[in-house]
Amino acid sequence: MKSDDLKFFKKWFSDYCKSFYSSDIDDQRNIHLKEQHTHDVCKNIIKISEGLYLGNDQIMLAETVALFHDIGRFPQYAEYKTFRDSISVNHGLLGAKTIVENKILQNLSVDEQELIIRSVKFHNAFSVPKNEKKDIVFFIKLIRDADKLDIWRVFEEYYESPDEKKASAIGLGLLDIPEYSEDVLACLYEKKIVPLSKLKTLNDFRLLQLSWIYDLNFNPSFMLLLKRDYIDRITAKLPKTEDIKTISASLMEFALCRKNQEE
Repeated sequence: MKSDDLKFFKKWFSDYCKSFYSSDIDDQRNIHLKEQHTHDVCKNIIKISEGLYLGNDQIMLAETVALFHDIGRFPQYAEYKTFRDSISVNHGLLGAKTIVENKILQNLSVDEQELIIRSVKFHNAFSVPKNEKKDIVFFIKLIRDADKLDIWRVFEEYYESPDEKKASAIGLGLLDIPEYSEDVLACLYEKKIVPLSKLKTLNDFRLLQLSWIYDLNFNPSFMLLLKRDYIDRITAKLPKTEDIKTISASLMEFALCRKNQEE
């Protein structure tokens, strides 16, 4: 892969986004959200890759994966007016299909094409597939970390924004009440990722977001997590119970430990 390939991909992505622009304020806000998210995920993946001392070729591949990781979001929103996969379509699978159908990667080697497509396809899977090639698994982990680091930002900004400025398509339709579910809390005590199927309240979703910390893969990712103070920012919006204090302290200890681990 050459630097000219990456320039072409960036131009293609920009033009593709523009093809979904709308005069409708709400639609445009939702499209812009995903376009901006993509740019921020690209920045994240470069920071993580540099923190891992990857070579320039690998960093360009990583940035390409980040650039296209949410390409399926645009046709998803155009057809369903939502970003909720559970009531529309799996955007990772749709993204991989979109890349293939548009022949975006045709100038790359077969191995590079496979790596990018499969990383996009599985970036949003509940867990990393175990039967993929070692290098593909590595890039899937890279994009999952970079993605989570920006999804935390997106939702923090969403919940801090006035209703008239919120991107409507990322709302989850969950009850905004003080409670959280005990089985969701139990996942965090067990250091497990909370399944979407368990969510009943907005606080459950906040706990789910915290559980993603146990799915981060690289210490540069933990460094960014801690630098951006996501643990405290999310727990500040949860009830001030002993359980939440315990979970927060456990997450902080885990993140600090992982940040300092050698790769």
